[in-house]
Amino acid sequence: MSFRLTYATMYSPPEAMHERFDAAMVRAEAALGARHPLFIGGADRDAAQRIERRSPFDRDLRLGEFALADKADVDAAMAAAHAAYPAWRATPVAERARLLRRVGEIMAERVYDIAAAMVLEVGKNRMEALGEAQETVDFFHHYADDFERHAGYAHALPDDPIEGFASHNASVMRPYGVWVVIAPFNFPLALAGGPTAAALITGNTVVLKGASDTPWAGRLLADCIRDAGLPPGVFNYLSGSGREIGEALVQHPLTAGITFTGSVPVGRHLMQQMAGGAYPRPCIAEMGGKNPCIVTERADLERTAAGIVRSAYGMGGQKCSALSRLYVHERVADALIERLQAQIAAIRIGDPRRREFWLGPVINANAYASYARYASELRDGGARLLSGGAQLGEGSGGDPALARGYYVEPLLAEVPLSHPLWQHEMFLPILTLHRYRDRDEAMRLANDTPMGLTAGFFGGADEVAWFHDHIEAGVTYANRPQGATTGAWPGYQPFGGWKGSGSTGKAIASFYYLAQYLREQSRTVVE
Repeated sequence: MSFRLTYATMYSPPEAMHERFDAAMVRAEAALGARHPLFIGGADRDAAQRIERRSPFDRDLRLGEFALADKADVDAAMAAAHAAYPAWRATPVAERARLLRRVGEIMAERVYDIAAAMVLEVGKNRMEALGEAQETVDFFHHYADDFERHAGYAHALPDDPIEGFASHNASVMRPYGVWVVIAPFNFPLALAGGPTAAALITGNTVVLKGASDTPWAGRLLADCIRDAGLPPGVFNYLSGSGREIGEALVQHPLTAGITFTGSVPVGRHLMQQMAGGAYPRPCIAEMGGKNPCIVTERADLERTAAGIVRSAYGMGGQKCSALSRLYVHERVADALIERLQAQIAAIRIGDPRRREFWLGPVINANAYASYARYASELRDGGARLLSGGAQLGEGSGGDPALARGYYVEPLLAEVPLSHPLWQHEMFLPILTLHRYRDRDEAMRLANDTPMGLTAGFFGGADEVAWFHDHIEAGVTYANRPQGATTGAWPGYQPFGGWKGSGSTGKAIASFYYLAQYLREQSRTVVE
């Protein structure tokens, strides 16, 4: 197919894409119930304990048994990565790039099967799952291309002006060693594969820990890396508790650096740990968002409504980039609310394996319970619920077709500014709305958060520069119906946050990202 799948183009795919996905889902369901081991030192490794995982959209659907790593597995993975590091670091850049491109090629061949597994494991719809699988392919190719384009970040410098000597100088970037990657549940392939590719192409070796809710995706990534022929120990995969295994990895004496994607509290805790010890170690922490969108009285309301609904409710709001706070000019608020209510009412909720359903479940019982609690807090705190607010899944007594899953309604609420949920990242399909009179007031409210990941704007073309000049966010979108605050793609939109949303000020897949996995060495040689 000539169709180029990205998060911006996913809304009108060719029919052949659906046919291929349906065939892959048949294969994935036929393989359910298997055992999935760890991957350490180039080989599968069973664990002393395993856990059975079930699908969030149907708790009767058994996905399989997944190995749970313990401290001995952590030590084995770190030792394997440490042993493999000298040879991998010395591997020519062209060979490392060839191997990483091969990972991308293998993954591209398996895109539909990987996407089917993620629908089963995460509950995202087929287009979101296909998009994530393809995004991970693009990460492996993009970082290989980028590192070669930078010639490995090696630069010759002028000779010292010393008479009688030839004093040659150079700046060379060198890898750190064993790099730990800790991935989240919502993008368990892309946010594992992207940092893994970055660490590997720069000459580090990797130990990846997948999220507790989504161990399957990381294992599928390990299969692609294994089949691409990377040397044993260069990449290792663990699954298990973040509190136990994640802590053991961060505290391990062989850990040279870490990339973490997840909540602000956990990210800040890891940053403190990495800054301590005998010397500080690099920590690339991509953390949460409380993302705003400003709508002025000159906005195209049809385009605005489409972008808002896609970003606030896509994947159940379980994205760090999801739209959470909406500030609408009072002159257009009623008209926009009417359009939003119509679009929300048209969202089909159900089994994400089926093409007609756009919105699947939230990830687990804790998220399902949190939704009910937040809806209650909104009502009790004086909010006016404009759409949604009900649980539809397990224990709700609602639609029998949804009873075995963690389904909830997309929620839109007009909320007093004093309500504490304006400041809390809910990570659910909940959008709070406020009417404003003055756009400077709207900007002040949009920036009134310790986070600064993504932000959206809908208004006149001559207002866009004002938005960009004043908004405090690392990723911005103006007048974008494909997603008001979501949809970054490697090579198109670098993705990284300001303030409490990120630890480095550098964005994923940006011009500056790979250098974070390297440290500079100045070299002077006198002849």
